[in-house]
Amino acid sequence: QVQLVESGGGLVQSGGSLRLSCAASGGTFSNFLMGWFRQAPGKEREFVATITWSGGATYYSDSVKGRFTISRENAKKTVSLQMNSLKPEDTAVYYCVANRGPVATMIRNDGIDYWGKGTLVTVSS
Repeated sequence: QVQLVESGGGLVQSGGSLRLSCAASGGTFSNFLMGWFRQAPGKEREFVATITWSGGATYYSDSVKGRFTISRENAKKTVSLQMNSLKPEDTAVYYCVANRGPVATMIRNDGIDYWGKGTLVTVSS
């Protein structure tokens, strides 16, 4: 069983930056594709970013590409999401996820193995 705990959420002004972190425990961290999803009020949960097992490849949703950067440190069992140039529409609960399956499964949110409880990011205009 893998536990994921997010941190780093908060209130930031439009154009500002935040860095989210996710600490994993249990399981073999390097065996998991890691990623972030978000859910805004009244909207469905959506894919944000994912990073492959060795960190060699990253994938982003079009809405965050060029502004967000995902990274991981397997030795520390952590994954981070650096968010720059934040916009009010980035306001959401952000969830850390871990999955054994391929990237396509992650992006489609198709049976992801583990979810964190989420951290709230609020971007004021």
